[in-house]
Amino acid sequence: MHTAISSGFRALLLIALCAAFLLPSVPSAPKGSAAASRPLESRLLLVPLDGRPPCRQFVIDAGRIGGTDVMTPPSAIQDYYSQPGDTGRMRAWLMEQAGSADAIIVSIDQLLYGGLLAAREREAKKEDIEELAAFLCALRAAHPATPIYAFSILPRLMPQDTIDGYEERRDLIAYSRLVGKKAAGLPIDEAELACRKKAIPPGSLARYLAHFSENEAMSEQLIDLAEEGVLTRLVLGQDDGESYGIPNIEKNALADYIKAHGLTEKQVFLTHGADEIALTLLAAWKNEQTGFHPRVFLRCNDPSTAENTMPYMAVSTGECAVEKIRLIGGTLADAPKDADLILAVSTNDSERDTLGSRAALADYIAKAAPEPPIALVDLSRHFTAEETVLPQLLARSFPLHTLAAYAGWNTTSNALGTALAEGSIYLASPPASDKEARARAAENARFLDNRIFEDYFYLKNTIDAINRTLKKVGYENTADLDLTKNYRFANAMLQHAMRKDLAHYKKVPAFAAPFPVRRGNSAEELLRLHDAALDTSFPWPRTFEIHLEIIPSFR
Repeated sequence: MHTAISSGFRALLLIALCAAFLLPSVPSAPKGSAAASRPLESRLLLVPLDGRPPCRQFVIDAGRIGGTDVMTPPSAIQDYYSQPGDTGRMRAWLMEQAGSADAIIVSIDQLLYGGLLAAREREAKKEDIEELAAFLCALRAAHPATPIYAFSILPRLMPQDTIDGYEERRDLIAYSRLVGKKAAGLPIDEAELACRKKAIPPGSLARYLAHFSENEAMSEQLIDLAEEGVLTRLVLGQDDGESYGIPNIEKNALADYIKAHGLTEKQVFLTHGADEIALTLLAAWKNEQTGFHPRVFLRCNDPSTAENTMPYMAVSTGECAVEKIRLIGGTLADAPKDADLILAVSTNDSERDTLGSRAALADYIAKAAPEPPIALVDLSRHFTAEETVLPQLLARSFPLHTLAAYAGWNTTSNALGTALAEGSIYLASPPASDKEARARAAENARFLDNRIFEDYFYLKNTIDAINRTLKKVGYENTADLDLTKNYRFANAMLQHAMRKDLAHYKKVPAFAAPFPVRRGNSAEELLRLHDAALDTSFPWPRTFEIHLEIIPSFR
């Protein structure tokens, strides 16, 4: 009898301990915050590219920095991973809410297909595209004075997942690169091109090429809507690009179409990237509203950085930086003294012996800050912490919250667009009072810490440890988790690791170092973080993205 009771007690105790560890806990906000929320003077409707945080939550959070309430569709009608959003209900929601909005940002991929992943796989019939165009015309007619900013993503080089044979996918990729090189006027091996084409099943090749033809026709129709004024502005983004490939042929054809119609970049803009476009459009709209045209000085870690083409990019880092500056309505400054914002860009590569440049860039940032404000883009060719600048700044006890922005997400276009948008929105939003200035500075610091913790602490450190642990316990595909089996386990690991990082971060001098509260061009008052809590989880059944919210307390 005694043995049975003891065994039962031990079992209950084990269950209780497991529950305490595995159940996600919700942190309470630290007490004593000195910075109230900023009043939201304007309202913007956003139909996001998809439900991932960069496409949705980043825009909501950045809106608060600039005093904008960003409204998104109810979660019940939005996409979730491989499940498309409800396009019909999405359009109905947009039409119902548009009357109370100062501006609208809409993803064409969401309105037509139900999100980015669905757009990569589904085919849109001609009547589907015509129906969408009719809806946009009706939206314009119902709200003639409301700016409508639309964006659409061009297909990437990678074949659709419905073409799933390893050999045919490999041949399609090689074929696409060869065709792209030939179209660019470069010499290629014609025999290899013919061999690759012959190896691809005709049906797969037809589906692959039809995806680009369909998208090009739709993009031309969207360009026509921009020319007619139905769309205030259209942005076409190239996702996961390469230097050569069939996607570049479509992009160049669309550039010729835009030029032939005499359209300006204010009407139609071609850019590289996808996830950050809604955020950069928010910054562009904010700059237009305030008349702010940021002058940006580009400071790179190494002379070769501007010419480097990073992974998943079709253009160099310098070209992409200038492109994103133009997209938000800014211009390049010749010197720091002429700039509103310094864009410090590091693209370190351990194989090219550029790691020594990290110290020089960190010294430059430490000496230049806080005037003019600095936005740091901290990239790594191999996605490792050892190639980033942030550890150098921490070692110097640099007050990180002095930065106007930070981004180091894996794709160069995402990081450049995010950092420029955050810094620009912060500077373009002059506060009406000291209280509002403190609230704006607090919102920017919160956004900044969210980016530091995801882009550096998670993507450069924690994600690899979590993936290794999941594989050890039998989950081979960390890009497609079975959340009914391992959601609590994966989230418990994530929360434990990130809270450990936060505890360490709060002990370094950079955390509590005072930072300026900006009012226009002056920064007379200082603010400092007193404490912070953290809430994090996996929003999709894969480990690449995380939901992350730093909950700060200020003095």
